[in-house]
Amino acid sequence: MTEIDAKIDALVPDWLTLPDIAEMFDVQVTRVRQLVKDGQLIAVRRGENRVLMVPAAFISDDRVVKGLAGTLTLLRDDGFSDAEMLEWLFTPDPSLPGTPAQALSENRGTEVKRRAQALAV
Repeated sequence: MTEIDAKIDALVPDWLTLPDIAEMFDVQVTRVRQLVKDGQLIAVRRGENRVLMVPAAFISDDRVVKGLAGTLTLLRDDGFSDAEMLEWLFTPDPSLPGTPAQALSENRGTEVKRRAQALAV
């Protein structure tokens, strides 16, 4: 396990596999793979088998959390890698309060996007 993997594991409490998400969404796993490819979800390889997994916090009510795709686009545009995006999304921000991932799940996406835009300065 790399230092980055360990850091992300410490920050992200729960993970879902792509087949788990496909089942929740009642779609084929290829559709979930397309969401990852399109940048609407972040999936990282984890565990002994290096299985692609998505933070469970990104899924709510059998759909992708509102505001996540736009936030990921902003962070990507700022030059963030997937690991850096996960670290930013799951690191507590006293000004929110909580983590950006929590704020997104609580429908406070505007505040999260504002902070993501501020990173580009």
